[in-house]
Amino acid sequence: MTTQGKVYLLGAGPGDPSLMTLRGKELVERADCLVYDALVAPEILAWSKPSCVRVYVGKRASRHAMAQEDINRLLVETSKQYACVVRLKGGDPYVFGRGGEEADVLSAEKVPFEVVSGISSAIAGPGYAGIPVTHREYCTQFTVFTGHENPDKGESTLDVEGIARAQGTKVMLMGMSSLRETLARLVEAGQKKSTPAAVIQWATTGRQRSVTGTVGTLADKAEKTGLGAPAIVVIGDVVKEASKLDWYQKLPLFGKRIVVTRTREQIGGLSRQLRELGADVIELPTIRITDPSDRQAFAESVVDCHTYDWLIFTSPNGVKRFFEAFFAVYSDIRCIGGARIAAIGKATEAALKAHGLATDIMPKKAVAEELVKEFARQKERVRGIEHTTMLWVHGEKSREVIARELSAAGAIVDECLAYNTVPETEDTTGAQARLREEGADIITFTSSSTVENFLALGIPLPDTCKIVSIGPITTATLHENGLKPAAEAKEHDIPGLVAAIRKLK
Repeated sequence: MTTQGKVYLLGAGPGDPSLMTLRGKELVERADCLVYDALVAPEILAWSKPSCVRVYVGKRASRHAMAQEDINRLLVETSKQYACVVRLKGGDPYVFGRGGEEADVLSAEKVPFEVVSGISSAIAGPGYAGIPVTHREYCTQFTVFTGHENPDKGESTLDVEGIARAQGTKVMLMGMSSLRETLARLVEAGQKKSTPAAVIQWATTGRQRSVTGTVGTLADKAEKTGLGAPAIVVIGDVVKEASKLDWYQKLPLFGKRIVVTRTREQIGGLSRQLRELGADVIELPTIRITDPSDRQAFAESVVDCHTYDWLIFTSPNGVKRFFEAFFAVYSDIRCIGGARIAAIGKATEAALKAHGLATDIMPKKAVAEELVKEFARQKERVRGIEHTTMLWVHGEKSREVIARELSAAGAIVDECLAYNTVPETEDTTGAQARLREEGADIITFTSSSTVENFLALGIPLPDTCKIVSIGPITTATLHENGLKPAAEAKEHDIPGLVAAIRKLK
């Protein structure tokens, strides 16, 4: 029996993934099927669950992956196959997004649907370029119109005279291909050539570029600077505020394209910090965390964890996998027993704290050698190492420094292999193609495996691309492969990596 699903017409916002609504993020994470457009940020697609079916129906200028009639039909068909179908559209579904047409079809076919508004680029785009669409000193209204009309209509129905006469700010969406013609028509209809105007391309993203001028000069300026679609055109005196209120393009990393190579699950934290500083981030995960090869041995180690004097965690991945298995067996954190905790790195410490566990030993530098030295430095506090039982929770490809050195000092060290690191082979967001075509200013590496797996992709880096390493072990791997990092994080964690990037000239 076929179950009737529900279709959500969801606005993905103007480009910056952080401008997606909370309701929107919840729906993307729940979606059984995502039907998405060209201008949806790849990072938003990454929020979907692994089993989600993604269908690209994007439209860019004259290149259409699917005609609108076919998209309408697809939404009806997928609603019969999946419980939650999310139609993901750039901006807002009802602001020149053809969401009204899709809703009409769903209503006619009696398909349950819901419209979830998104932030329109008509407002956010100018805002990210320092242009308020309303301002008490300039205007109390604004007009939004499209420069791309239905080509089947024959002749334009755009009320050019009405737009030219309208007071306040005028915002044109989807009009770059006809920019010169539209501005000329507005002038003929009475719009003053001297009126300030601006074009903002890739608004709200790290790729944003803008140019200001007047109605009479804007087309030439946009053409000279190479600005094209997707872009927003703003006409009105509020454009005078751009030089004063342009906060986004003054961010410290604005104009820098930075590649992040962490796992898909971990990539968000670093990407978010870089975007908040204005960077254009390419998320290109090169590694993926999977189950350990011997799942039974891992499970047995977790079950017996309460029998050890020390538990040693060297990564957030180890903490995550360990406690997923732990709480599958035990219902109370106290079942971990009286073991003391050692950890490497602030992120690992934070992951343990999330489970209510304090860290007894953590070296200042996040490397294995420093943890061994820390045990030696605090031998009185830890009541010696000899004959002490330790369970070291780590990944299969970790260096053996901890087991080797602590065993040599007399400890009894058992290894709990909690996960395996494998190459990430999927490129669902097109990040690899974008890097090949556009290059990058900076690439970050957070482990030796990210280095090795990135090199295996065979993507050439521009000579001017700077490499930033999270720490000495990663740096050593870079050197082994003939690569010289421009910077290494002083603190071997994500905040330290971001700080190292900010110091680059």
